[in-house]
Amino acid sequence: MIEQEPLIPKHGGYRKLKSFQLAQLVYDVTVRFCERYVDRFSRTRDQMIQAARSGVQNIAEGSQASGTSKKTELKLTNVARASLEELRLDYEDFLRQRKLPIWAKDDPLRAHLIERRCTTADEVAQWVKEAHCRQSGKAGPDGQVSPSTASTTSTKSTFPEIAANAALVLLAVSCSLLDRQIAAQSAAFEQEGGFTERLYRVRTTRRKA
Repeated sequence: MIEQEPLIPKHGGYRKLKSFQLAQLVYDVTVRFCERYVDRFSRTRDQMIQAARSGVQNIAEGSQASGTSKKTELKLTNVARASLEELRLDYEDFLRQRKLPIWAKDDPLRAHLIERRCTTADEVAQWVKEAHCRQSGKAGPDGQVSPSTASTTSTKSTFPEIAANAALVLLAVSCSLLDRQIAAQSAAFEQEGGFTERLYRVRTTRRKA
């Protein structure tokens, strides 16, 4: 007996995608960053938050649409990738306009943040405090920072620099994941086609059954 291909395959499940989880973290971090460092009357603030939101929403919408349209899934995943690229430029502009450095790819802080595998904006904020204390020599012998030390550290100086660069690190990883996701979706679309091709295969299989 010929096994029948489902007309509408399993789809959705975007909450399990690493790209979605990281894009959602970037969104939460961006909302917090804008509240602290970007003028609330600035158009840039709204643009940054909307770009971050667009990254999350389009990954979800593309995943949900994949059941009936691989083309739509690919298009929306590309929109998500473009939105996060726009957000990355906003963070770079924030640093450049304030004459703050953008960390080099081999900066140890980048690797340290990636290894931390933060899953919430609170965890990223704690890491930013720890990185600030390390740079200012206020970390303990084991490199850890107590909550009391972190909370009494001045929010001026390096906090905006570290926070913006931390967001850039998360964005770099998120964009890399989306690049691989888009490549996989493109390959699948080339090999399997979309809904029209699947409909033809299903009809052909049922005629032979």
